[in-house]
Amino acid sequence: MEKNNRRDFLKKATTATAVAATATTIGAPAIVRAEKTYNWKMVTTWPPHFPILGEGADKLAEMIGVMSGGRLNVQVYGGGELVPPLQAFDAVSQGMVQMGHGAAYYWAGKAPAAQFFAAVPFGLNAQGMNAWLYSGGGMELWEELYGKFNLVPMPAGNTGVQMGGWFNREIKTIDDFKGLKMRIPGLGGKVLAKAGGTAVLSAGGEIYTNLERGVIDATEWVGPYNDYKMGFYKVAKYYYYPGWHEPGTVLESFVNKSAFEELPKDLQQIVKTAAMSANLWMLCESEAKNNFYLQKMIKEEGVQLKKFPDDVVKQLRQYSAEVLQEVVDKDPMSKKVYDSFSKFQKDYQVWGKVSEAAYYSLFD
Repeated sequence: MEKNNRRDFLKKATTATAVAATATTIGAPAIVRAEKTYNWKMVTTWPPHFPILGEGADKLAEMIGVMSGGRLNVQVYGGGELVPPLQAFDAVSQGMVQMGHGAAYYWAGKAPAAQFFAAVPFGLNAQGMNAWLYSGGGMELWEELYGKFNLVPMPAGNTGVQMGGWFNREIKTIDDFKGLKMRIPGLGGKVLAKAGGTAVLSAGGEIYTNLERGVIDATEWVGPYNDYKMGFYKVAKYYYYPGWHEPGTVLESFVNKSAFEELPKDLQQIVKTAAMSANLWMLCESEAKNNFYLQKMIKEEGVQLKKFPDDVVKQLRQYSAEVLQEVVDKDPMSKKVYDSFSKFQKDYQVWGKVSEAAYYSLFD
């Protein structure tokens, strides 16, 4: 090749390479920028890292962090560490923090209908509550109610059928509730008042001391595992069942709606999915440990296990019906929620009698 021709060839080749490189660069995806990281705070109604309940909040935060790859980090604060336990709802609603963990019946004074999303005396068990919320229209009503407070609610735990409570007097007739000061929240507390008792609402961390000092005569809490950890067997004589007042208590996570809507859609779904996972974990953990600790308290600590007399339960059920009617008569939203709840329960019981109840009867 002649010298001039060779020079022209090299010049054209260099130009073509540059053009090709430019075209490749233009056609390539832009370099992905680092995605925004969100740092949230969660306040709870439970003592820090409290067995099952506080642990449920911890696990929820942990799952969100892992599932989001560190894009959404949640720092958990136990009750009293950042705000008092029973001020968690307001703190999240007002945007002081982004997330909370508790039980909806704690907010009955703000929204009476909230109680139906935690526990209803003689209501649905854990399986039924999950069915109503996830598949029976309950979540839509819960979101409607909490939306008025700039909150997004999510089921984030369930303790199953609870125990009837710890008492320092025997309950032989309905009259034994008269004058009784008992720590009991929600609709169950209103039923106690019908029976002549006084309902006291206090955070979990205060119950033992109140029972020990005689500020209260009785308390309900959760079930054998949690009750053992709280040490109630040291300051109360009698352990009653069944937990007529809380047959399937839902624990909740509630998120500031404005903060939630600022998240990308995938992070929103991660928060919801993590809450659903925490809901399942808590129920499994409770069911796995309750029998062991019930037997431990009976055999090692001499706890006197007692069943509420049938006539007492019958009267409590009557009082419960009266309380529910009074609540729905005073509050339109409560009526709307309870209409959905009670219809679902009625249908659910028909199926339950030929499924779960029939199965358990095989072992009687």
